[in-house]
Amino acid sequence: MGSLAFGKDAEEEENSAFTWEVRANSRAYNNQFKENVFLCWRKKKYKGNVIHTAKYNFFSFLPFTLYEQFHRTSNLYFLFIIILQGIPEISTLPWFTLFAPFVCLLLIRAARDLADDIGRRRSDRTINNRPCQVLVGGSFLWRQWKDLCVGDLVFLHRDNVVPADVLLLASTEPSSLCYVETADIDGETNLKFRQAPAVTHQALTSERKMASFQGTVVCEEPNSQMYHFLGCLKWEGEEYPLDSGHLLLRGCRIRNTDACYGLVVYAGLDTKIMRNRGKIHLKRTKIDRLMNRLVVLIFLSLVLISAALTLGSWDKVKEFKAKHYYVSEKLTYSVTTESFFTFWGFLILLSVMVPMSMLILTEFIYLGNSIFINWDTQMYHPPRGTPARARSTSLSDQLGQVEYVFSDKTGTLTQNVLAFRKCCINGVIYGPDEEETPHKANPRLRADGKLLFQNARLRSAVCGNRDPMVREFWRLLALCHTVMVQEEGDRLRYQAASPDEEALVSAARSFGFVFAARTRDSITVTELGEQRVYRVLAMMDFSSVRKRMSVLVRNPEGAIRLYTKGADTVIFQRLEKKGLMEGTTEEALTAFAQQTLRTLCLAYKRVDEDAYQRWRRRHREASVLRQDSQDRAGALHRLYEEMEQGLQLLGATAIEDRLQDGVLETIQCLQQGNIKVWVLTGDKQETAVNISFACRLLSEDMLILEEKEVIQILETYWESNNNLPSGQGSPRNWFPPQVKAAMVISGEFLDQLLPSLSKEAQELVQNVSVAVGGSRREPGEPRAHGPQAGRTPLTWRALGARLRCPGLAPRNQSPGARRERAFVELACRCQAVVCCRATPAQKALLVALVKKHRHAVTLAIGDGANDVSMIEMADIGVGLAGPEGGQVAQSSDYTLAQFRFLRRLLLVHGRWAYVRVCKFLRFFVYKTLASMTVQVWFAFYSGFTAQPLYEGWFLVLFNLLYTSLPALYIGLFEQDVSAERSLARPQLYGAGQKDELFNCRVFLQAVAHGTATSLASFFVTLGVSQDTAGPLSDYQSLAAVVALSGLLSVTVEVILIIKCWTVLAGLAIFLSLCFYVVTTWASQSLWLFTVSPRTFPFLYADRNVLSHPSVLLVVPLNVALSTLPRLAVPAIRQALRKPHSKEKQGKAEEIPAEPLPHLCRQSRARRSSYAFSHREGYAELITRGTRNCQ
Repeated sequence: MGSLAFGKDAEEEENSAFTWEVRANSRAYNNQFKENVFLCWRKKKYKGNVIHTAKYNFFSFLPFTLYEQFHRTSNLYFLFIIILQGIPEISTLPWFTLFAPFVCLLLIRAARDLADDIGRRRSDRTINNRPCQVLVGGSFLWRQWKDLCVGDLVFLHRDNVVPADVLLLASTEPSSLCYVETADIDGETNLKFRQAPAVTHQALTSERKMASFQGTVVCEEPNSQMYHFLGCLKWEGEEYPLDSGHLLLRGCRIRNTDACYGLVVYAGLDTKIMRNRGKIHLKRTKIDRLMNRLVVLIFLSLVLISAALTLGSWDKVKEFKAKHYYVSEKLTYSVTTESFFTFWGFLILLSVMVPMSMLILTEFIYLGNSIFINWDTQMYHPPRGTPARARSTSLSDQLGQVEYVFSDKTGTLTQNVLAFRKCCINGVIYGPDEEETPHKANPRLRADGKLLFQNARLRSAVCGNRDPMVREFWRLLALCHTVMVQEEGDRLRYQAASPDEEALVSAARSFGFVFAARTRDSITVTELGEQRVYRVLAMMDFSSVRKRMSVLVRNPEGAIRLYTKGADTVIFQRLEKKGLMEGTTEEALTAFAQQTLRTLCLAYKRVDEDAYQRWRRRHREASVLRQDSQDRAGALHRLYEEMEQGLQLLGATAIEDRLQDGVLETIQCLQQGNIKVWVLTGDKQETAVNISFACRLLSEDMLILEEKEVIQILETYWESNNNLPSGQGSPRNWFPPQVKAAMVISGEFLDQLLPSLSKEAQELVQNVSVAVGGSRREPGEPRAHGPQAGRTPLTWRALGARLRCPGLAPRNQSPGARRERAFVELACRCQAVVCCRATPAQKALLVALVKKHRHAVTLAIGDGANDVSMIEMADIGVGLAGPEGGQVAQSSDYTLAQFRFLRRLLLVHGRWAYVRVCKFLRFFVYKTLASMTVQVWFAFYSGFTAQPLYEGWFLVLFNLLYTSLPALYIGLFEQDVSAERSLARPQLYGAGQKDELFNCRVFLQAVAHGTATSLASFFVTLGVSQDTAGPLSDYQSLAAVVALSGLLSVTVEVILIIKCWTVLAGLAIFLSLCFYVVTTWASQSLWLFTVSPRTFPFLYADRNVLSHPSVLLVVPLNVALSTLPRLAVPAIRQALRKPHSKEKQGKAEEIPAEPLPHLCRQSRARRSSYAFSHREGYAELITRGTRNCQ
């Protein structure tokens, strides 16, 4: 599979022809740019900063909502029947019997859509009306976000949210640095820095100069690549390069920077975060789509039945005209015309087979189940005061059918709060005290009191100085980092490139080694109350290649020390010796890794003065080379490597990235319910893998497929797929049943594996574009390369052979489509998938691909704006409401306070809703067929005249009053098991995933049962009526007995269906029968018959027929015959299933177990999940002197 090799980046994003041109402080210049829309219609190229996420406006609501409503096949069917009812020649039922309920149904659905859209509009209004300061004339005035335009200059303060994609021009920090928090974009709370171009930093030093600034930014067109930006600034005849380090993205929050100034480059829907938003899709459930197909099937069946009955009518009319020639003059239509009218009359008469009341009741059922979610106090989070909210009222049953959960990591699974949990110093492990003793805070430490790690023995060792290695351990943590410090009163506030760094420096501070200040060439540390200043001789920053950081310092005594911290795999390779202490530390690291803690090794060495001077000269020579030169980077790397040899191990740290409460139990419960959880995060791979182990998504006995292995498996599949004989291979056999596999990939790997999406995938993702090269890669991280051509290991060849399936990749598909399908199938065979460094568009892409190829119900859950795309793409979107969760909550179908509530949402509310809706639909199909199919049998005895059997009021009120309350009870309150049992037995959830409770087979069973009931009710009654002298000798008496028999049979069926009996259930059945008695007595009364004999023709029909004892025997006989199949068939099926299941079990025991082609992963392989910065720190800034904190 040569196309899988990553040797070329054919889609490299090097846009040399920049076409986006923005001039500062010149709206007139920017407004002159136009773009073609259609033919000669042109509009402004640059959008305003107003955002619109609502689907409708005042003028588009009515046409759009009608367009969406009539996408439903059932609505088109009802509209067609209503039109037919308006034709007098063929109408057999009053026109209002369908028109009024149909209008009611449309109004209910339109009101629901309008309420959802009003919520989106309110959110848009809140965001658009946020205040910001804009340069107007010569001063900055307060305006609203919606007033911003491309080219405007904005003034932002500390804690402000950036209103658009802004080019940073200057700030109050040295060298115009600006620190930002991107929690609402990628969920990360660690600070990132951006820096203004040097030319604007030096020139734009006052508001007057800002007002006269006329620079022009020429850059790439708006796109969805969150971490990519290229352009240049043209000013005063010079051009200055721009990149993503100069751009503040919309949604970022300014932190630890008093003020900054920026130029709006992209506004509104052109901003990168809005470009990553998906289109608002009309979400429909699987049952809804199935019902649409069944409506078509029912309609076709009715057409065939009507046509068959019309043939009988044609024969009868012909026979009638032949025998009774003397009345033929009164028949104004021909036989063909009469038959034509009869056909449409039958179609109208049988249209009640698709009862509109079912759709109306379904809307109330969905609404009621959504309200129950809102009322559930067990999903209420008291600390935030946040309840669960069902923002969509039409997806509750689909919550019971979820097969794939796509989850963000940071802020969703984790609290993003790093805690120092354990450490190993000189071979001694120190953990938290079992009994926490109150520790009196030392005011000299200036600590924030947040560190939960307390160990009296370790504190005694530090204060008593019994082991010099202990003090060196904490001294290293106070010196070897790139943390910035800021004084706030008598407290110190640390600014770190990652929360890991902050946790380590805070731990050192709590044990008496306080990082107090730093300058370009010094670090001040307060050690147990004594202030000591260390001179920084060199700082060797972290990178994903080096996996370590070192600082070379001269202490106050004049001695030179090298302090290094990094991953155990790189530190142990550079130790001078390995003794007992090193072995003990390795065992501690293994124990820490098994507890899913993030580990880091610490080491140091003494450096001779002469050795340092020789090294310093070479370091200076390498440093003066061009900054962007590869020779410079290589020379420095070799010098760092030389210095970082012969280290002495101090110990190791263990940091816990805390999971949210209940995450572990929730994921385990979901997995037991056969729900696969995929973690899609923008974080680095080591962190994502470590959290996945903590969540038990990954385990030591799993076969973990990383990018190399995935490529090799797919290559093997690609090479052998065309040679496989037809019919061999099955995608279900990729892995033996006993092999548990997982996949760990990156967003960049996705881009390179799927460089060109197939057309179908593009249609699924729609405007959620996925650009190659757009995956997240911080400075210093190398591009991932595919495996070199070579021999594929036998393990992967064996697995690749299992991938071969001609049905999986049809030969008429393009190579890209086959590659895409094979990848998705491989991923879906894994127990878990972890995708790191994923952009919002890539998250949406994975959801879209699973929906496309697996046809499974997907759920996406997240808490940041970077999760909006996948939430909108998934069948069900769940947003975690939080301080920054406004946008994601507004875009979601359900909002929760924490991830753990997802367990109850799916296994309890979702499963209940699915069971209720399925039982409700099956019952409605049954009762409709049981009562209305009688019209077909009656046609054979009425001359095929389309004459209704029932009283008109019975037809109108049967679904509206006589059977609606029990059906509504089933849809709202039915429970097969309690909530506690649903949570205790997640395996029960599998019924929804397999569509067991309502499918084509269940539908046909309900049809057969209803037809059998109608046959019994009609023909038994008809048989008794053959006695011309009996009580059933007339048409009205026959109709009354058949109607009552059908109603009581349906009532008995309700009693058998309901499992959760309450007072409401009994009351619903009692009231339904009361409605029948009262309305029948009223409609058959003498007074109403006198008023309108044509409308109320059944005078005393029920009272007369029920006064005969023989009829009182016929009705129970009909009910008994109707109920007998309902009781007998399950019993017979159960009796036949028992011996068959025993035979299958015996055969299964004889099948030998297949050998396990499984890759055992040692704990050692997992210790690369080191606790370290997500990206390079501030070392370059520190050594250049661009950021000094005194």
